[in-house]
This record gives sequence, C-alpha cells and structure tokens, in this order.
Amino acid sequence: MSDISIRRQHGKTRAEARASAEHMASELKDEFDLNYAWEGDVMNFRRPGVTGELSLDNQEVALNIRLGLLLFALKPSIEREVLKFFDENFPA
Repeated sequence: MSDISIRRQHGKTRAEARASAEHMASELKDEFDLNYAWEGDVMNFRRPGVTGELSLDNQEVALNIRLGLLLFALKPSIEREVLKFFDENFPA
C-alpha cells in the first residue's frame, strides 16, 4: 500500500470548510467514481483500490489516502490530481 497525506490550515469557518470539502468530494466522485459518506467531521471515501478520509476541525483540514497495490505505480499522477482539487478548494 502507498499513502498520500495532505494537511493544511483552512482559514474558514467549520461550515465553510465542510462546504468546500463537500464540493471537492462531489468533483472527485464525478471524475473518479469515488463514493463517500460523512461521519461527523470525517468524510470516508472509497473506490476499488483507494480508501481514505478527510477530516476537518476549526483550523485544519487533513486528507489521508491509501492506494492499493494496483494503483501504486500511478501514485505521482494521482497525487498531482488530488493536490489540484485540494488547492482549488483549500488554497494555502
């Protein structure tokens, strides 16, 4: 397995951060057929070969993705794409 982890201060209210996370998840769902569900302030997501979670608090957003063996070779391109979505929704 291979992991991708991103942590960033979001500078938003918790509601704004959650709305940004929801928007990002919706885009990723459409683009990558990703299923997700919220449990409190943690969004769990999955699709074949990928699992992860995005967690929010009052100051920070954290994204952790676990890639299965078949997607390991694609980690650099997946990470670039996820960072692009993350930067659009949670700019540094």
